[in-house]
Amino acid sequence: MSLLIRRGIRSLRAIDRADVVLMLLDAVDGVTEQDKKIVGYAHEAGRAVVLVVNKWDLIEKDSKTTLRFTETIRSELAFMQYAPIVFISALTKQRVPRVTEVVKYAAEQHSMRVATSVLNQVIEDACAINPPPSDRGRKMKIYYTTQAGVKPPTIVFFVNDPEIMHFSYLRYLENKLREAFGFEGTPLKLVVRGRKEEDD
Repeated sequence: MSLLIRRGIRSLRAIDRADVVLMLLDAVDGVTEQDKKIVGYAHEAGRAVVLVVNKWDLIEKDSKTTLRFTETIRSELAFMQYAPIVFISALTKQRVPRVTEVVKYAAEQHSMRVATSVLNQVIEDACAINPPPSDRGRKMKIYYTTQAGVKPPTIVFFVNDPEIMHFSYLRYLENKLREAFGFEGTPLKLVVRGRKEEDD
């Protein structure tokens, strides 16, 4: 037990120093509670994440095995749909070189900057398809959107009233941003501010 705790603490410290986290999952054991805690910490810390499933050589396979495993992992780590999954065998070296390629790609996505004009066009189109919510007759307006930082990409929405922004609509906008720009492997930090906060 103490070994697991110490290992967990070391993992968290390593995450604090990292840009990209490789989360090693055991194909035989599946996603454990310890895995969830560590990967959840990486997500909250804004780190890019690549999920690496080891011991793939020990799994009996058919044409749908990879799909089933992927769906199970996505279900267990529902907050991390953006993380790429690589199935490897450290023993046979199957797909091990692929890990480096995916890590490099995730790092690029983690550092991606999007031009303000392009960002605003995507959000404008998203609002045209699915208009922003209203509350007690007051409709939310998104005045404009800008990217405030990277690692993770931080997107700021300036609106008339931040309290009207529903979580579900913010998730919708995140999905539209991912459809447009990818951001694969990285969390997005979405910030909603009132227009007056721009001048503070």
